[in-house]
Amino acid sequence: MKNQRAQQDDLDVYVWEGRSDIAERVARALATLNVDVIRADAIAVSSDMLQARTSIAVISVTVIERPSFNARDWQARHGMPVIWVAAEARGNDPSVYPPEYSNILTPDFTPAELRALVFKLAGVVRESARPAPAADPLIASSACMQLFLAEVDAFADCDSNVLVRGETGTGKERVARLLHERHRRYGRGPFVAVNCGAIPDGLFESHFFGHAKGAFTGAAFAHKGYFEQAREGTLFLDEIGDLPLYQQVKLLRVLEQNTVTRLGSTNEIPVNFRLVAATNRPLRDLVRQDLFRADLYYRLAVIELMVPSLEERGAIDKIAIFKAFLGQILPDQDVEVPDWLATMIAQTRFTGNIRELRNIAERVGITVRQFRAWDRARIGRIFSSLEDRADRMAPASERNPQDIAERNRIVVALDANGWRRQDTASFLGISRKVLWEKMRKYQIVGQEAEVAGEFD
Repeated sequence: MKNQRAQQDDLDVYVWEGRSDIAERVARALATLNVDVIRADAIAVSSDMLQARTSIAVISVTVIERPSFNARDWQARHGMPVIWVAAEARGNDPSVYPPEYSNILTPDFTPAELRALVFKLAGVVRESARPAPAADPLIASSACMQLFLAEVDAFADCDSNVLVRGETGTGKERVARLLHERHRRYGRGPFVAVNCGAIPDGLFESHFFGHAKGAFTGAAFAHKGYFEQAREGTLFLDEIGDLPLYQQVKLLRVLEQNTVTRLGSTNEIPVNFRLVAATNRPLRDLVRQDLFRADLYYRLAVIELMVPSLEERGAIDKIAIFKAFLGQILPDQDVEVPDWLATMIAQTRFTGNIRELRNIAERVGITVRQFRAWDRARIGRIFSSLEDRADRMAPASERNPQDIAERNRIVVALDANGWRRQDTASFLGISRKVLWEKMRKYQIVGQEAEVAGEFD
């Protein structure tokens, strides 16, 4: 109890009881805690009163009948979560109160139920008040990456579904967040990220659709699923290619009807979010193999964005990204990467892309910090420990300036034309066959499977 009390410092609970009699019950339930219970219907709540305080509202649904109270205005003005006291029969009725408020207590709530919900919401408020962790640096020095980001900007402000494709470790979630941050509705709804490959079997419905109170053993409160949580924001489904077929059907239904029904309920709840999905798998090939639904693919891929691999971005981005990561490990130093190390970075093929490069940068940074020197022998061993080093190092014959320039030119053209071979060939003024031969020559492997399996 001591820890719970400490967690509730500077906590205000505003009670608006309407025709109910909950104010005194709330005060008694929270009397042993360091909480100020305030009758909100008896005072005018100002923004000054909320400064430096954690605030939660407990509101009876009978208040909505008053013309002086507007639930949406309350939330917009005060930014505090609301615990609604409502008869269970009205629990999911959007005509009674806004559907995004899913923190519900029935009129016969117990002190323990109220305290549990107060503890939960106080933690959510305080967590959301913490500064967000710094995002990974977004480096775009290479021509192909600049072209890609221009494409992201072009589609960021539309509401259509987006499919982000790319190799493992290229930063697909970072791209999804960029689409979210540059949308005109940014700030009105959250960014909800879900790894489709990590959903426990049998819990898909509960996680995505939510559940009503009492829907199963342990469901003490109603719970919003991912579809509802992403209201007015972005739902990011990573590893969408790992979603089983029977779950794909349920996702497709939501996208077509824009409604969800929680487990244990029969009420349909409208949902409004932008969907961004990501995969490193060739979905078109999976469709042909009956491993992915064609109708869901067409729903997801209204807009397709292909994130360039680190190899396609070239040495300029590799070195710049490495230095940025190194700066996070050595924040008190002016990071100047020695020429010999820059050469090693440029010549190494990081099959894990940015994720692997970050790992190497962290290992190098720790070595420099501990030994206070750029120890060439120790750092060389870090690079030597990379698996299949011989395969990672491109032959010198492939690294002459002419080949590098032509390879980059082809990648940029492919990006500009959505990786459509015929359009790219016309753009470059060559035949489709010649383009394919050049792609094989320069080992443009990131998109090779998808290009080879392109619908003609």
